[in-house]
Amino acid sequence: MYPFNVRVYGLLINERNEILISDEQEYGMRFIKFPGGGLEYGEGLTDGLKREFVEECNVEIEVIHHFYTTDFFVKSAFNDSQIISVYYLVRNVSPLNLVIKTIAYDFDGEGEVLQSFRWIKLADLQPEDVTFPTDQHVVKLLITNI
Repeated sequence: MYPFNVRVYGLLINERNEILISDEQEYGMRFIKFPGGGLEYGEGLTDGLKREFVEECNVEIEVIHHFYTTDFFVKSAFNDSQIISVYYLVRNVSPLNLVIKTIAYDFDGEGEVLQSFRWIKLADLQPEDVTFPTDQHVVKLLITNI
């Protein structure tokens, strides 16, 4: 049996044309991705995305529109599941009160699970700024479409 792992991510672009990215450490790995995560059983895509933004960023969002869904095979970096990732353009509807860092992996505190956030100018964004193949593909799409 080959399970599927459905992930949902938000592309939050501010008024300065910067996109929010998340530096994370979990499962003994460090990685950079867009805010979001795994869909829970019984949850719709946009409901899952809204939950993830509240959990990760402590902010309520509005989903603007679908941007991209994985259309090639991606094996999880953490287990033997196949990753299906869905990306939406979003905007915050409550104030974004995050500590914004300027250096990758500039975590506050210690522990097994760590997270920090940065803004990257869309004009400067490159595929190598994120870790996972689907995120890298989305960066290429952002570069050509926004």
